[in-house]
Amino acid sequence: MSHTPSEKGTPPSELATDKASDRQIEDAVADLNFDNDKTAERCAAGVTSEDAYNPLRRLDKTALLAEADNFVDKFGLTEHRDVFRRGALVAQRPKEYADIPELSDADKADLAFEENHMWKNLSPRLIFCGIAKLIVSNGANLSFPAEFGIGRTVGEPGGERDEWLVGLVNSSVYISSALVGCWISDPLNEWLGRCGEIFVTGLILIATPIASGFTQSWQALMAVRFVMGIGVGAKAATVPMYCAELSPARLRGALTMGWQLWTAFGIFLGFCANAAVKDTGMIAWRLQLGSAMIPAVPLTLGVLFCPESPRWYMKKGQMVMAWQSMLKLRRSDLQAARDLFYAYSQYAEEQKVVQGRTYVSRLTELFTIPRCRRATLAGSVVMIAQQMCGINIMAFYSSTIFKEGGYTDTQSLYASIGFGALNFVFALPSLYFIDSYGRRSLLLATFPNMAWTLLVGGLCFLIEPYDPDSEIRTGIVACFVYLFTIAYSLGEGPVPFMYCAEIFPLAQREQGMAWCVAFNFFWGSVLSLTFPRLLREFTPLGAFLFYAGLNVVAFILIFFLVPETKRLTLEEIDAVFAIPTRKFAAHQLKKTLPYLFKRYICGDKSAVCPPIVHLAEPPNGGEV
Repeated sequence: MSHTPSEKGTPPSELATDKASDRQIEDAVADLNFDNDKTAERCAAGVTSEDAYNPLRRLDKTALLAEADNFVDKFGLTEHRDVFRRGALVAQRPKEYADIPELSDADKADLAFEENHMWKNLSPRLIFCGIAKLIVSNGANLSFPAEFGIGRTVGEPGGERDEWLVGLVNSSVYISSALVGCWISDPLNEWLGRCGEIFVTGLILIATPIASGFTQSWQALMAVRFVMGIGVGAKAATVPMYCAELSPARLRGALTMGWQLWTAFGIFLGFCANAAVKDTGMIAWRLQLGSAMIPAVPLTLGVLFCPESPRWYMKKGQMVMAWQSMLKLRRSDLQAARDLFYAYSQYAEEQKVVQGRTYVSRLTELFTIPRCRRATLAGSVVMIAQQMCGINIMAFYSSTIFKEGGYTDTQSLYASIGFGALNFVFALPSLYFIDSYGRRSLLLATFPNMAWTLLVGGLCFLIEPYDPDSEIRTGIVACFVYLFTIAYSLGEGPVPFMYCAEIFPLAQREQGMAWCVAFNFFWGSVLSLTFPRLLREFTPLGAFLFYAGLNVVAFILIFFLVPETKRLTLEEIDAVFAIPTRKFAAHQLKKTLPYLFKRYICGDKSAVCPPIVHLAEPPNGGEV
């Protein structure tokens, strides 16, 4: 597919024809459900994302108000008829609210404030909804193997077996997350709701770290960590999805990335706890493992004060509860009515296609429906890229890596605190960057930096440890590990989980998120299991160079397979994934690469990259 280059400076939304025909719109909507290769061409011909994926655009005013009346009558919201009629008008033409005569000056002022003051407009309840993720402490890697008699080195009899056992114990959390935890999130969400599921898994994540501190064998520790992984996986598949469903489109990235922000804070707390108990003797590792329950406490208690997802209530047919929940998440009744009515209109369209399908059928649709398959591919790429970059190995084995660099056990623990602090502090700027510059842009900007920092950091291991100035080696290795961490925290850290939480249709959202998280944790278990052997066979130099190469591979995969979703509503993202993967990849090769070369290598500031699809700007404020 080819496009005629646009004039310089022309917004993509203005490149489309003034108004798409009803027939074009109907065809584009059909493409959403049944898909064919004409979707992108239709979009380029003038069917914007608002036309094709906002069913309200096809209605005249009389029909629209009738739909609003039917909605309130059907779901027992008749006392709110007026606000839903006004909300429907805004949902149909969100950028033209100033020209809607039915809106009062106060209504228009609220919408203008929402448009111009995104953060100030947020309901305080939304701020808390970036809930923490439990991170398992890692300092115990230095001591628990000896306690359980599996600390022999490879040169000793049984040393190779012990090396695999240590990797198996460490990776058991990832294994159970990938095999069990992620997949039980759907039935738990179905029975308990988003908040109920998070509360139950939070209890698991409080109990299992405490239990791990009392284990008397490596088998018992592995069993406890296996149970812990079930809670980690179920929570990981739900929390980002929950945050995405609550957030306005323009701030969905920042609010959903609270997952990564508090993940980073949990890592930092874990490192601090490791250092705090380092001098407690033989029980130090037990306290270190038990300290992993600390981030789970605010998670479990805090979710009790969070509203349930309006979309979950919508799926259960409890629209009154959905309305009450939405009122807690938006500043005004009009904004709540607009977002709920718009979300329901999209949900109703979707239900015409997916109604009556089972869990298994919805899971298989991740691979059989082209739109879902593209989202599954993109989500899988960003998830495996997080493991390919090497950050989880750094987080889990940082104490071991610093020790290989020449630090003592104590110095390694303190160096890991610096790693954790940087991971948290440099995740903060992404609150702004993720919605301003976009998810894809952050990924493409940070992977090259992670690659070169690992490359140089690995080469620093060539400095001989017996050199009188060997402290230079330890300092330089730590420096480049820290630079790597900064690059990760700005891009690949915040993006994957929030990206996967937003790219799937509502009908397949639980299954899609479960697949992506399971995919992430599966490869995390593989890397965690094999890293000790990799470190021995490759040496630290080889291990660092290996991951530097994987970062380059991840950059290429993201460039060709991962589209941008910045500031699009959850429903408008359907327009992005209506484009066939081969056409998206071809556009990157034939259009985007030449543009980047002209713009940034040749310095041609007049260069313009033709858009692959002419998407309209998303509605101000968005919907749930």
